[in-house]
Amino acid sequence: MTLTPRSSGWIELICGPMFSGKTEELIRRLIRAQIAKQNVAIFKPSIDNRYSEDYIVSHNNRKIKSVLIIKPSDILDHVAESDVIGIDEAQFFDHSIIEICREIANSGKRVVVAGLEKDYLANPFGPMPGLLVEAEYITKVLAICVQCGDPANFSQRISEENGLVLVGEADKYQARCRNCYTKN
Repeated sequence: MTLTPRSSGWIELICGPMFSGKTEELIRRLIRAQIAKQNVAIFKPSIDNRYSEDYIVSHNNRKIKSVLIIKPSDILDHVAESDVIGIDEAQFFDHSIIEICREIANSGKRVVVAGLEKDYLANPFGPMPGLLVEAEYITKVLAICVQCGDPANFSQRISEENGLVLVGEADKYQARCRNCYTKN
């Protein structure tokens, strides 16, 4: 049984590899909050403009209106009237996102965050380890390995491009299981 706080805020973290449904789950939770007549504010980093600048969009094209932000502190300008705050692609923010989420939760609000906990080299990705420690609720979702069909917990980069941050889709990444994943 999961207890839901009644007199305080909290942080929910949805994590996993590429193509595991993190954004889909984030959207599902935020739509349910809207159905419950809660005020919802939704954010994504400016670096992620793959599908839209005005929406968070899942790989299967489910979407919800969002605000594009440059730095985590910009979120604070938009949350005064909100009950629930959604943040997608948290791994692309600097570590200040941890304190921003903490501050919002401490003010009595529900914060729902989604992001990759590991980069393509299978190392902890940006602020995600800190968010894992800070969150009251953690949901880890897995993808399906494109090579063997087993549960996949790794994001395999298949493009030749270098650099830690490379925003992409199936043209640049594949979901892989532990046995099929190879460090580039």
